[in-house]
Amino acid sequence: MKNKPSYALDSVDNALLLVQMLRDQGRLRVRQAAEDLGIAPSTAHRLLAMLVYRDFARQDENRCYVPGPGLSAHLVDGSTAQRLRRVLLPSMDVLCDRVGETVNLMVRVGTQIRFLASVESTQTLHIGDRRGTILPAERSSGGKAMLAELDREELANLYLEGGEETLAQPVEGPEEDLATPRARADDKERMSFPEFQRLVRELDMVRERGYGFNLEETETGVCAVGRCVFDVSGRPVAAIVIAVPSVRFTRNRIPGLVNELRRTTEQARLSLSA
Repeated sequence: MKNKPSYALDSVDNALLLVQMLRDQGRLRVRQAAEDLGIAPSTAHRLLAMLVYRDFARQDENRCYVPGPGLSAHLVDGSTAQRLRRVLLPSMDVLCDRVGETVNLMVRVGTQIRFLASVESTQTLHIGDRRGTILPAERSSGGKAMLAELDREELANLYLEGGEETLAQPVEGPEEDLATPRARADDKERMSFPEFQRLVRELDMVRERGYGFNLEETETGVCAVGRCVFDVSGRPVAAIVIAVPSVRFTRNRIPGLVNELRRTTEQARLSLSA
């Protein structure tokens, strides 16, 4: 029989209960959550806001809280994640000091990227800690850099219904307008073939220049540039990203940020092979 800890933290317990309620009920409103937990609506709102921040919840079009990507995410290999953090954090610290911006470490799991570590900038206006955040790989700078290392068949298996077999099928109808926003791809939603073609073209450009951009694609006011970290065999194992408030992400800063990022990822490769 499980006994409640002698020094239980009610706020932590309530947050975990909310996670279970989202998992089991699928949808929550603030008032319902407050009534079920016996807490004030303002407290329930703050707890749910933290779950949204950490990707355990999100709000739908009706302002209801529903399970976020953190509740359905696949596991990351724990030993690999720990080694990446231990080996690469010193290089990330140096990069943060050199560019004055927040630096993130991420890995790709399927069509998602997972933030493993953050080194925050000391500037007053800066991008905060994103540890634990989950984003669509095709929208994030580091995710694009890692996806660009896959061949077309591997990408098709991730993003197309029917996988690489779909590539051999004729496409009917006009190609999609490139201005149309690309659908988010995850385990439950696949891309159309025109959307997939556009992703392939974008990744071709990422591969050619050696780094990916995220220009407010995942969060308003946040821009980023990311580059792969390769192991000794040349396999992409992670990405290091410089995250910059959009007001500071000017065109003339990009070459300097990219050069510092290239230097850091090369040092990271040497550190991983040591």
